[in-house]
Amino acid sequence: MEITGTITKKLDIQSGVSKAGKEWRKQEIVVDMNKDFNSECCISFFGDDKLAMISGFEIGNDVTVGVNVSSKAWKDRYFHSIDGWRIDLVAQSKPSGALETQEDTSGDLPF
Repeated sequence: MEITGTITKKLDIQSGVSKAGKEWRKQEIVVDMNKDFNSECCISFFGDDKLAMISGFEIGNDVTVGVNVSSKAWKDRYFHSIDGWRIDLVAQSKPSGALETQEDTSGDLPF
């Protein structure tokens, strides 16, 4: 599944130790999908490889994020996770009305 929007927040890196004794690190970003209702989505990136992947992205970047969505039940309640596994910059298109200039090199004038 993919989510496309603008990064509005990069939360602090969190870390801890699992029950199995393994250290973990994660960082979450908030992406505004530019919708009228429930427009923001918080996406988690787990592990050093994923943290390195998002380190170059900043607030204001337009991105497409590949995510896995999952739910876990606990005491008849469900908790959802949105985990990012890929992130790409969205190609910026030229604004409508932008003038495109091209130099005419077909003439024989030296200037």
